[in-house]
Amino acid sequence: MNSPVSTATHVSSIIVGALPAHSAEVQRALAELSGVEVHAVAPDGRMIVSIETADDDATLSHFETIRQLPGVLAASLVYHQYETDPDEEV
Repeated sequence: MNSPVSTATHVSSIIVGALPAHSAEVQRALAELSGVEVHAVAPDGRMIVSIETADDDATLSHFETIRQLPGVLAASLVYHQYETDPDEEV
């Protein structure tokens, strides 16, 4: 018997604080991460970033990778939601 394919998604929003001089490099590094999207960037290096993954481990891995990027001063989790069926969102 085949097991059903999981469509569950973890959606997280984080604020990333980067050194302004390294903001462009941090944005490029974030763009290379699967499921990561930069939504806004302030002149002082703050960024609003979302992470979409299939499970908690991937979310934590992405968050830790972002936190350790060169030029990143801080990364703060603002929001996390577990969608069991993202196609059925209201």
